[in-house]
Amino acid sequence: MRVGVTRMLTGVAGLALMGVGASLLLDVRDLTDVLVWLGGAVVLHDALIAPLVLLVGLVLVRGRARGPVRGALLVAGALTAVALPVLLRPGKPANSSVLPLDYPRNWLLTLVAVATVTALVSAARGIRRSRRRPPS
Repeated sequence: MRVGVTRMLTGVAGLALMGVGASLLLDVRDLTDVLVWLGGAVVLHDALIAPLVLLVGLVLVRGRARGPVRGALLVAGALTAVALPVLLRPGKPANSSVLPLDYPRNWLLTLVAVATVTALVSAARGIRRSRRRPPS
């Protein structure tokens, strides 16, 4: 089986980031909170995000754009799930060093980046598909 270079590099980057995450777990004294958060993330993904993405992709998108749009919706849902505690926290924290960034703005910028990449991928697929068609 032949694996593309991009897929191989993505896999290596994913494994490296998993290693970083595992090394950070070594500093955690009580893993109970981490396990509760991970369990909640799995339930949130499987019960809400994945079915919603599949439904929206089925209803709104037709043709070859369905894959990239579903992928973008999954990424947007995961980003929202991770950012939700900060987004729902009212007001400024008492200690400004706890949450020093503008998280709602950065979350929106990240969603815009996901939408932009999705549009570029869909456009590239359309161009590539139109080049493959024989002239009529």
